[in-house]
Amino acid sequence: MILVTGATGTVGSEAVRLLSAGRRPARALVRDPVRVAQRGDLADGIEIVTGDFDRPDTLDAALRGVDTVILVSPAVPAQEIAVIDSAARQGVAHVVKVTSKASADSPVDRRRGQARIEAHLVTTGLAYTLLRSNAYLQNLFALAPMVKQTRGFLMSAGEGQVGMIDARDVAAAACAIANAPTAHAGQTYCLTGPDLITYTDVARELSAVLGHEIEYRQIRADEHRAAMIRAGVPEAVATSNAQAFRLIAEGDAAWLTDDVATLTGTAPRSLHTFLTEHRAAFS
Repeated sequence: MILVTGATGTVGSEAVRLLSAGRRPARALVRDPVRVAQRGDLADGIEIVTGDFDRPDTLDAALRGVDTVILVSPAVPAQEIAVIDSAARQGVAHVVKVTSKASADSPVDRRRGQARIEAHLVTTGLAYTLLRSNAYLQNLFALAPMVKQTRGFLMSAGEGQVGMIDARDVAAAACAIANAPTAHAGQTYCLTGPDLITYTDVARELSAVLGHEIEYRQIRADEHRAAMIRAGVPEAVATSNAQAFRLIAEGDAAWLTDDVATLTGTAPRSLHTFLTEHRAAFS
């Protein structure tokens, strides 16, 4: 039995869909199963179980009888650590953790949080696999309102390159491991798309897909932070995002691997494929 946390999120929902398509016994951990069932968000044949990251008793019930956990969440350390501890109590054999470029001394808060979670996972003695993803192509959806309104977007990433990956390919990699986890115990895989992409490339591809010019307006990190706050992004999140974009400008995300193809047997989706599939979101 495989359990997926964050089952209504970008990676989790795709993992659930893939497990359903493969007819794998699986559970989807959600906070409100009645609402999810009414909306029909999750694939057929998946057991929906209630779980609250802040209530360990609900996690223990959800994890009972589970062999493998695909651990996806917003990376709040206390919450993911609660899932990991519950997995240890319930005798889970393997945890597949979706993570990022974690670092205990990173200026980016969420990277420090990921490092704390990973360190705790190691101490439990559970078998685990880390999926360290580059930036998601789905993050580009945040640009869509501005693209539609102004035919352009603001960004403080300069000409920094990013090995952007489609979250669906992350889910596919997670499921491939969860289906046969033993061979991947203790391994860390770095997941990227097929190309190094700049935001100039994003503007160029958007222009081609939409049929009119999209302008990439480069701004400073402090200006970007202020713009995000004005747009309603919480101050702490805006600060973290601005720090991440500054690191991108400095080359921090300019890395590629073949790990998606190695794990899944399929090449990861490209920027062009992603924007073509989601053209309506930007037009």
